[in-house]
Amino acid sequence: MLICVPDILNKSEVAEFRKIMEPATWEDGRSTAGAQSALVKSNEQLPPDGELSRGLGKRVIKALTASPLFISAAIPLHIFPPLFNRYSPGHYFGVHIDNAVRGDHLSGLRIRTDLSVTLFLSEPDEYDGGELIVEDTYGSHEIKLPAGHLVLYPASSLHTVTPITRGVRVASFFWLQSMIRDSHARSLIFDLDAVIQGLVERLGRDDPQTVKLAGIYHNLIRYWSDV
Repeated sequence: MLICVPDILNKSEVAEFRKIMEPATWEDGRSTAGAQSALVKSNEQLPPDGELSRGLGKRVIKALTASPLFISAAIPLHIFPPLFNRYSPGHYFGVHIDNAVRGDHLSGLRIRTDLSVTLFLSEPDEYDGGELIVEDTYGSHEIKLPAGHLVLYPASSLHTVTPITRGVRVASFFWLQSMIRDSHARSLIFDLDAVIQGLVERLGRDDPQTVKLAGIYHNLIRYWSDV
């Protein structure tokens, strides 16, 4: 399941993030890559344990938890502290799969990476190349979203970032552990929630069938949840 979520950050928030990050010291992005990924990774990132990265990351998480679509799609249990990267001309990230487990030594958080997230902080016309390409059972998906929008996709997917040929691509990237480990179950719950929200708009929350479906939704989460 690959889902694009619009307007996690608005344009003024994106501009503020970019202004804050511009004078920062960036480091080699391979410092957070696994052994295999480091062989095909060429970019820069904000030091993940730095005050700047942590502060912006907390703002990203606050914005995520205010997005009903994100919550519905991810059903998050734990969200890894967001990281921030920058691709300049010549930078790329070759085909790889994200590590199955991620640990944050500052907080002690250790998660199973069910889903990967990329939050775009550059507009598509600011750079050439830099497309995120995700492979799944339905083929290859090329993603290049407006600034402030994010894409959510299985961390088990093969994916790549194509080489930058012009401009700079800035993004936040991170992983999460969902309450629902099984991806098919998570997809079914997401579809059910979309149907319920559509019925709420048409019939209201007090409609008996809507109430019954909402109960089924919560009981399925209760049945499938790892919590």
